[in-house]
Amino acid sequence: MDIDRFKPTTVYTIYIACTAEKVWEALTSAEFSQRYFFGNSVEVDERVGGAYVVRTPDGALHISGEVVECDPPNRLTVTFNVNWPSLIEKLGPTLVTYKIEEVGDAVRLTMSESHDRPLSDDILEGGRQGWPAILSSLKSLLETGKPLVVKMGPPPRMLAALKELGIATP
Repeated sequence: MDIDRFKPTTVYTIYIACTAEKVWEALTSAEFSQRYFFGNSVEVDERVGGAYVVRTPDGALHISGEVVECDPPNRLTVTFNVNWPSLIEKLGPTLVTYKIEEVGDAVRLTMSESHDRPLSDDILEGGRQGWPAILSSLKSLLETGKPLVVKMGPPPRMLAALKELGIATP
């Protein structure tokens, strides 16, 4: 995969009062991720070419991908493909990169979502709503021991845009 052709469409940076190793564990541990990622568990085979899988609370496949870059505890890049029929075919792959940098007694976590083609703001609305909630919950969990609970579902604008493209959604 030529990741140089991917351009970031969404970038978030947060600061977390903890270590880079703890952030890495939170991003790559199934047990830890269930606590801040809406009950979903993230499974990462920490090697280039390894599997990246997100499972729903009932164990069903939600997101699948592959590890593209893996430099613990500094950088993780994965393909991030939502398991909705024909989504990847019509919208192309998604690349998600986590960059972890120690800054004094804190960590700067930068998450970027990149695509190999332009996508409408309506299509991108799902990630633009979901990522801040996920990252805020991660920060809360690491700093206080309690995740931030944010109730949300897929944004109606995104669902309507996907329907217009003929992409069936759950």
